[in-house]
Amino acid sequence: MSEPLPLVSVVRKSTLCSEAPLLILLHGYGSNENDLFSFAADLPEELCIIALRAPYPLHQQGHAWYAINFDADQKKWNDVAQAKESMKIIMDCIDRACEIYNIDAKNINLLGFSQGCILSTALALNHPEKFKNIIGLSGYICREFLDKPKDKKAYKHLNIYCSHGTSDPVIPIEWARETPKYLNSLGIKNYYSEFGVGHGVAAENFFEFKEWLQARV
Repeated sequence: MSEPLPLVSVVRKSTLCSEAPLLILLHGYGSNENDLFSFAADLPEELCIIALRAPYPLHQQGHAWYAINFDADQKKWNDVAQAKESMKIIMDCIDRACEIYNIDAKNINLLGFSQGCILSTALALNHPEKFKNIIGLSGYICREFLDKPKDKKAYKHLNIYCSHGTSDPVIPIEWARETPKYLNSLGIKNYYSEFGVGHGVAAENFFEFKEWLQARV
């Protein structure tokens, strides 16, 4: 019997491909693996989809990829050590998934929301050779989580879609607007959209990234 993935997960196997493209779903802070998995039924059938549960438990069945702390002045700071440990575990999950399921190792994709978005972009920038398409929803690029930038040739195959709510009270829209600027500086193909919502995914947002992914997977 194959060893399970290092994290709790829910899986939708592909029935259309002998070697399926893989889509890993990374939820936001305080949520769990079932949140983004609600998208699975409406995403391309050829995908093998795995939603992972973050390793750090919170209240009411919620989980986090890393702690967000506040100092006396109510300034937020991220637990970088926990974030890097989570990224390592996610990479281990991907390697195990490629062993357990019939996965096309050249077609591995990430979709993350909020904290999951932040880690998705960090993983892609730190390990560009591993990934093909990244969908980042309601997040930003956290420089603390990034390794030293690589030669632009290392990123030439990457495609990144990012979106944000113009009324997001959790992650300022100004932070998100820096994302395409940074990706452009590395020569990474990217598409950025804004929607008139808060910290969430509008229906128009879902249909847009679904079409974007369908054209590239």
